[in-house]
Amino acid sequence: MLARLGALIGAFLLALPAAAQAAPVAPAPAVKWITEASATLDHWYNPDDGRYNTTNWWNSANALRAQLVASALLGNDIGPERAANTYNQNIGSWFRNDYYDDEGWWGLTWVQAYDQTGEQKYLVLAESLFTDMAHGWDLRCGGGIWWSKDRNYKNAIPNELFLSLAAALSLRTTGPAAANYKQWALLEWDWFSHTGMINAQGLVNDGLTEDCENNGRTTWTYNQGVVLGGLADLYRLTGDRSLLTAAGSLADAAMTKLSDANGVLHEPCEALHCDVDQTQFKGIFVRNLVALNEVAPSSSYTAFAVRNALAVWKSRSRGNQLGLFWSGPFDAADASRQSSALDCLNAAMQLS
Repeated sequence: MLARLGALIGAFLLALPAAAQAAPVAPAPAVKWITEASATLDHWYNPDDGRYNTTNWWNSANALRAQLVASALLGNDIGPERAANTYNQNIGSWFRNDYYDDEGWWGLTWVQAYDQTGEQKYLVLAESLFTDMAHGWDLRCGGGIWWSKDRNYKNAIPNELFLSLAAALSLRTTGPAAANYKQWALLEWDWFSHTGMINAQGLVNDGLTEDCENNGRTTWTYNQGVVLGGLADLYRLTGDRSLLTAAGSLADAAMTKLSDANGVLHEPCEALHCDVDQTQFKGIFVRNLVALNEVAPSSSYTAFAVRNALAVWKSRSRGNQLGLFWSGPFDAADASRQSSALDCLNAAMQLS
């Protein structure tokens, strides 16, 4: 594999022996990069409320998930310790709010925590969040869940998260519960794939108009990513290879059309201004590329992730802060930018 990828992978991949895929601890230099990036992210963690300063509520779910994955790669307990504290500080609300997509992010983070710790309480919480999300489904536009509980917008991200969480829960439960989650995942994909939100370029637009047509709004990177993880798990449940075909087309379109001239992922808002939500998006895409690669391995996914990781690390600040522009220059530091870029470093290690 190293010979085929050659200079593109460079020093990063040369340091990774073939046995690295099965190794419990990542080899250098990835271990150094992920250690320092995760430690920097941890400076924003607030133990008093279990969130990450400088971010919104949903960003904290993604930051925690990035730290959990980093801990798994590094063989330490920082991520699980943060998860336990965040759970304890916020369980009174059961992590619910007015936005179904926020609940989906937290649901998937608790699935990650369950996978790493085996603690049943995290799975119970993820199932509870899914149940609340399911209340957002109705027949407006033929199905799908709403973005928020005031029911004013049907769009891509909550439905991609609903698909992903349903499939993930089906794989981790048994009996009638597993069958129920599987049916929800199948129903969601059948609806989503026929909405027209996937445009002629093979990219997912943001959502639907009031007339239930593709609204032509921004093709955010995370809308190309979350669905990949959902389809990968749904393939595990069904063995339906058409799901992998659909996922591969989405991944290829995103890597081709949402990258800059250097082949590095580029958010559409970067030309003007990205807010604290949008700075989170790119890492989510690369994270889900890992999930797709687990069921449909591709050297192009590995090359893409490593190329992006090399760019991320090269453009860091002196304090190992990671910015929005993965090709550089470094712009600013916050937990959203840091955790998104950490997702990229984690993904490169996993794919290599």
